[in-house]
Amino acid sequence: QVQLVESGGGLVQAGESLRLSCTASGRAFNAYAMGWFRQAPGKEREFVAAITWGGAGTYYADSVKGRFTISRDDAKNTMSLQMNSLKPEDTAVYYCTRYNSATFAYTSSYTSSGAYWGQGTQVTVSS
Repeated sequence: QVQLVESGGGLVQAGESLRLSCTASGRAFNAYAMGWFRQAPGKEREFVAAITWGGAGTYYADSVKGRFTISRDDAKNTMSLQMNSLKPEDTAVYYCTRYNSATFAYTSSYTSSGAYWGQGTQVTVSS
């Protein structure tokens, strides 16, 4: 049984930073790739960032590249998303996901969907 719990969301002003965390339960956390998606009101869930097993590979949506950094600590079964220079358009519910693979063969492998999901954490950026 895989359980993912996000934390760290909140209300900030444009230009400020937030750090989201995802804590995973279940075996072999370090054997799988992990990622973040987000869903804004009235919009579909979209890919934000992904990280392969061991952290060797990281991938970002163009909209967050250069501002967000994804990382993982396999010893603690945690994954983080450091979000800097936040914009109002970053406002969304952010979801942690675990993929069923360690790496990705195609872009669509990580942008389409994960296998397991957390309950989400709200991030609101005011202008």
